[in-house]
Amino acid sequence: MIRTNIRALKSSRKQPERGDVFVMQLPNERYLFGRVVLANVPQGSAPMPGANLIYIYDYQSSTPTPNESKLLPARLLIPPVWTNSLGWTKGCFQTISNLPLSDFDVLRQHCFRRVAVTRDAQAKYVNERGTQLKHRSEPCGEWGLVSYRWIDDHVSDAIGIPRVPEEIHKLRRSQS
Repeated sequence: MIRTNIRALKSSRKQPERGDVFVMQLPNERYLFGRVVLANVPQGSAPMPGANLIYIYDYQSSTPTPNESKLLPARLLIPPVWTNSLGWTKGCFQTISNLPLSDFDVLRQHCFRRVAVTRDAQAKYVNERGTQLKHRSEPCGEWGLVSYRWIDDHVSDAIGIPRVPEEIHKLRRSQS
């Protein structure tokens, strides 16, 4: 298994659903929380078919039960990200509840930077459906599917802990 700063909890084969609240455990034994905003999005409406749009919040707790009032778009630790279900199947994310999403729970405008295909073209900014925006808005993520490992690196950066060195990942893969 690939080593991460996010500790493995309980793996799950259940597909994430819109409104799911999930938890991650950090190396310091504290918990960080996230939320599924869109789940299993079809092709053409996401960077990859079956992608999940998630938020990860800056709120930490000593228990895996969140203070729901702190799960707000204004408290995002990193910009919204598109990911697959591997974070759940590997146990890095553990769903703890499902709460219906209200307008207050979701950013008014999602923004993702879509990298240009040609070198001459400039990057475009799109919303969660891939529709081009006139301007960039913050927080702005990347239009692409990211792994739980990418999330681990960016969460580590945001909370100020060293990333798990890439050499460890390469070494473990070569020994498998």
